[in-house]
Amino acid sequence: MSAGTSASGGGAASLPFDTRALTAPVDKAELRAYTAQLKARGEAGTTFAQVLTVVVVVFAALIFLTLFGSIATVAVSMFSRSGARGGLGVVVFVIMIGVIAAAVVALVRGIARGSERRFRLARFAASNGMSYLPTLSDPALPGMIFGRGSSRSASDLVRGERPRFVEFANYRYTTGSGKNRTTHRWGYVAIKLDVPLPHIVLDALSNNGLFGSNLPQSFDRDQRLSLEGDFDQHFALYCPNGYERDALYLFTPDIMARFIDNAAALDVEIVDQWLFLYAKRDMSTLDPATWAWLFGAVGALLDKLAQWGRWRDEHLGADAAASAPRPVSGDAPASGMPAPDGLPAGMVTPGAAALPFAAPPQMLTPPPGVAPQGRRLQKRVPVATIIVMVIFGIVWLAMQSGLLTQLMR
Repeated sequence: MSAGTSASGGGAASLPFDTRALTAPVDKAELRAYTAQLKARGEAGTTFAQVLTVVVVVFAALIFLTLFGSIATVAVSMFSRSGARGGLGVVVFVIMIGVIAAAVVALVRGIARGSERRFRLARFAASNGMSYLPTLSDPALPGMIFGRGSSRSASDLVRGERPRFVEFANYRYTTGSGKNRTTHRWGYVAIKLDVPLPHIVLDALSNNGLFGSNLPQSFDRDQRLSLEGDFDQHFALYCPNGYERDALYLFTPDIMARFIDNAAALDVEIVDQWLFLYAKRDMSTLDPATWAWLFGAVGALLDKLAQWGRWRDEHLGADAAASAPRPVSGDAPASGMPAPDGLPAGMVTPGAAALPFAAPPQMLTPPPGVAPQGRRLQKRVPVATIIVMVIFGIVWLAMQSGLLTQLMR
């Protein structure tokens, strides 16, 4: 990020936060030129809003024509006896042509609005030192909302490179098929971290529903960690077993305060070398207030993320120590070279003939990374799914045993 609301490691921002492009009048010539550039680069993909507009317009037109056609048929048959059939037929034809013309106009306007939206977001991104990408099919990100279902696509991606990579975007994917087909809508912010961190999820309690979390994945309750203060009133924090101390190191009181003050309405996921903020709404919009909120939240977090770069996984050091080669006993070193003076034979580590000793691995600082047991949380089946399955099982057993038939008599 480079706008004025972003933090840059304590330094001053390079550009002021500017939202004028989101609401200012659009020059039609510039819009046409920008659309032509997108087509030339092959980036003028169809957005979800445009597809939805086409579907709604076509569906509404078909319903109207079907109903109107049925009514018109009855009316024509009724008036045919009076000799007014020809005039009524002309009226029906004119009305149907008018409906088709209105549908075409609505369709064209919907597509034009999509082009204008892309133009505004591109200008907004440029005004704030960022870049814009209209669409991206199946983004290769490790967060929990990605890689699910089919027809996965991100749209209206606004990206910043400084002081670290940040991406704002909307995301869609579908599950099921036929009548059970469902489109899932998300907005996300992806922030690149300095080093891989343990898999940690902050489930915002303010956006949960009747059956609990609104996240697409549930996690074992024994991985939930309670933090000090009123943090638990805003978030449910999940971390892998054995990484409780690491979570406490990462979520110091000042960082917890930043999340409460700026991101309490957002779900948070830390996975691999990424931090994600999720919401079940569009985040890349034409609303200046939404952008001001997001820039403020991200800027407040960026100011504290640098200290996470110093974290190292002690489990990696323990694993290295466990797998370190043991001294070989015998009359001569395994390397075939004589033992150094003053050291008994057998106290030379294999492969270290040039040195009379090897540094203990447990004394070395672990490299950046996360041990396998900390890379992903343990998942569980959602409670709502269990309830539905139990009810279905009870009904099925009642039907098979004839109990349901007896109860309905």
